[in-house]
Amino acid sequence: MRLLAIDGNSIVNRAFYGIKVLTTKDGRYTNAVYGFMNIFNKLLEDCKPDRVAIAFDVKAPTFRHKMYSQYKAGRKPMPAELKEQIPVLKELLTLLGYKTVEQAGWEADDILGTLSAAMDSNDMCFIATGDRDSLQLVKENTTVLLASTKMGKTVTTEYNPEKIREEYGVTPKQMIEIKALQGDSSDNIPGVAGVGPKTAGELIQKYGSIDYIYDNFDSVELKGKLREKMAAGRESAFSSRELGTIRTDAPIELDMDSYIPASPDRPNAKKLLTSLEMFKMITKFGLDSAEIVGDEEQTEEKEVKILQNLNEAEFDRNKTVGFFAEFDAGEIVKLSVDCGEYIAVIMNDSLAFASQTAEFLSGEFDKITYNSKPLYSWCMTRGINLGGSINDVMLAGYILNPSSNDYSPVRMAQEYGVAAPKLNSEDECAKQASVLVNLWDKLSANLEQNGQTKLFLDIESPLAKVLASMENAGFLVDKESINSYGAVLEQKIASLVQEIYAMSGEEFNINSPKQLGTVLFEKMGLPVKKKTKSGYSTNADVLEELAVNYPIAELVLEYRTLAKLKSTYCDGLLKCIAPDGRIHSTLNQTETRTGRISSTEPNLQNIPVRSEVGRELRKFFIAKEGCVLVDADYSQIELRVLADIADDENMINAFNDNQDIHAITASQVFNMPVEAVTPLMRSRAKAVNFGIVYGIGAFSLAKDIGVTRSEADRYIKGYLRNFSGVDGYMKRVISEAKDNGYVSTLFGRRRYLPELSASNAITRNFGERVARNMPIQGTAADIIKIAMIRVCRRMEDEKLKSRLIMQVHDELIVEAPEDEAETVCRIVKEEMENACDMKVRLTADVHTGRSWYDAKG
Repeated sequence: MRLLAIDGNSIVNRAFYGIKVLTTKDGRYTNAVYGFMNIFNKLLEDCKPDRVAIAFDVKAPTFRHKMYSQYKAGRKPMPAELKEQIPVLKELLTLLGYKTVEQAGWEADDILGTLSAAMDSNDMCFIATGDRDSLQLVKENTTVLLASTKMGKTVTTEYNPEKIREEYGVTPKQMIEIKALQGDSSDNIPGVAGVGPKTAGELIQKYGSIDYIYDNFDSVELKGKLREKMAAGRESAFSSRELGTIRTDAPIELDMDSYIPASPDRPNAKKLLTSLEMFKMITKFGLDSAEIVGDEEQTEEKEVKILQNLNEAEFDRNKTVGFFAEFDAGEIVKLSVDCGEYIAVIMNDSLAFASQTAEFLSGEFDKITYNSKPLYSWCMTRGINLGGSINDVMLAGYILNPSSNDYSPVRMAQEYGVAAPKLNSEDECAKQASVLVNLWDKLSANLEQNGQTKLFLDIESPLAKVLASMENAGFLVDKESINSYGAVLEQKIASLVQEIYAMSGEEFNINSPKQLGTVLFEKMGLPVKKKTKSGYSTNADVLEELAVNYPIAELVLEYRTLAKLKSTYCDGLLKCIAPDGRIHSTLNQTETRTGRISSTEPNLQNIPVRSEVGRELRKFFIAKEGCVLVDADYSQIELRVLADIADDENMINAFNDNQDIHAITASQVFNMPVEAVTPLMRSRAKAVNFGIVYGIGAFSLAKDIGVTRSEADRYIKGYLRNFSGVDGYMKRVISEAKDNGYVSTLFGRRRYLPELSASNAITRNFGERVARNMPIQGTAADIIKIAMIRVCRRMEDEKLKSRLIMQVHDELIVEAPEDEAETVCRIVKEEMENACDMKVRLTADVHTGRSWYDAKG
């Protein structure tokens, strides 16, 4: 027999504090339940128990409180967002067939102790907990699985008698003797005043128990003040031992067969997990095939027909048709079409597949699909148009829930309560297609209810086509120049390595923080700025501070910069060059919570621009023969958006009068004419301008601009006094976000902020920072998307050969034939500057050049 006994309160607390805030769309907290169930699933896999008991504390005084009124005094109450999850967790465990155990007047520890004591010597008990108190229960047939958090992940350490002897030098039962002396601050068990863990451990290792120590008090070796402390703490030691001893006689069910997991209530367990939006957990606990009753009752049945060609699929072109395409390396390998009465599945195994698929996709009937971008790309490479209206459930799902990481149709059908028909096949492509029509009905209704239909129709939906075009076009690079530059960097890196070795007097692995720390702080004696659990910190902040006085730190910083340029950008870019000589980065539309587009494989948005050596990389991105690059960059778009949203008159006037906003800020903060503002003053005002909306405090600002904290505080207060509209916005937006549960952009894009109602101050502060900056950053992202769509539309309408090839934050890059360059400059500037009607004029700086470096201006 194998019993898994879990300290429910301990593990759920570990889960709650170890995982970021998670909520459902309607604001219910789920991180504790999610974390617990992941740990629980891992325990089931590792222990393979045939009996399971999950013990919980009952909110009532225990016998220990009666013994000692200060027991656990001062412990903070359970946070409300954790408290609300406990009954949900208990309900879920019960639905899954597992028994929860609790007893008024007794703690979960005592329940675990009682269960382990009731086990026969031939049976095995696993106790899962995050509380070291349970180590006293370890014996040959009882193993404690102690959960702890390392690097943000929960890890479990297995404790048997040998492990305890190795780590503590005592037997498991002697662990309580140590506690009797050292006490326990978390439970407010006093122990002996002045005796810490080290002394307590040494005494018990030597004498075995507090009984022996006090029975032989005059003869045991207790030096100096320790004897006085031990004498004064005698009564406290014995009462502390009693308080800390886990009891094994709790009045609970001891028939071990009662802890055999029952058959789960699969439909209701799945329904609860669905309501909690824990869709992967449904799979982990084998509930995928469970048929949910109630709102999602599965009544419809559909046949899956495997067809030889697409023309055999019978669907009504007067109705919206749902279809799902499966891709591999840019090619459609399978197509599933919802034909109403059945799901047609067509494999790409005939010469007619491509032409029939092209005819289907170009058909002028309305379509519902998933991930339209590769469909546009597939059509573009064949010179056809994706016909009819295209409703993409992935993009709709992203708008409605930007925090999700899975927008597949079947997963979203669960999330939105859409019934999936019963199919006679497990074909995944057919499953996805089968829910599209009903899912779109629900998603489109939600978009309308949220006021987000225009965001879908006018921005996200047409943007998919633009991104497909950009990915297909790619960005031409000068391969030979990248190779040459890489060789130059390699030489510089090798030279730096030798300089570092010469200065340190030895060769070592510069990339190893441990070896570098040993050389810098032990051998060379540099002042230690920061230590970590693994040793000395050698991060950039530490090295930058040291570099002022120690040349070796400056060399290491330069080495790291060049090594990253070489490996990430030179070597990395060379691997990504396609046969056409161009880099075709993947542009992701649903990755960020703010609405920004991200770039991967490779990330061209991350090309370094602050250092001259990094800017050199832009020279290798070029226009093809006979063309130039047109580079257009919004000027201070986020500050302009801030001025508009905050309705700050001073800031609006400064922008609309084409004044230098940073100089104006400096003049107002420092109370002097603009003409008297020095470059240093302007620089400091610029830091305030860009930092203020992100909630920058005096401490961070002081560090950023190299002034005292009181000076930084004065700058911030002066800024808010002069830009009162911004001050009002920052207070108003947080208040509104708390009321609504979300913030939104000018175009209705939302970000939900459960963090604002968290009891943890750090989490709340994070939520407030996001509440301030998301409407700004998100609106700027929406504006650049609108500009992209309009620029592409104008160039297409005017039948130009020019192509938009890249978007980097607030910058657009067009590859244009030389004879179209002037026209494209005008189009890009007009469309970017008129993308949004605000109180503040948008301005875009446009330049041309043969390379990205030249065109950047």
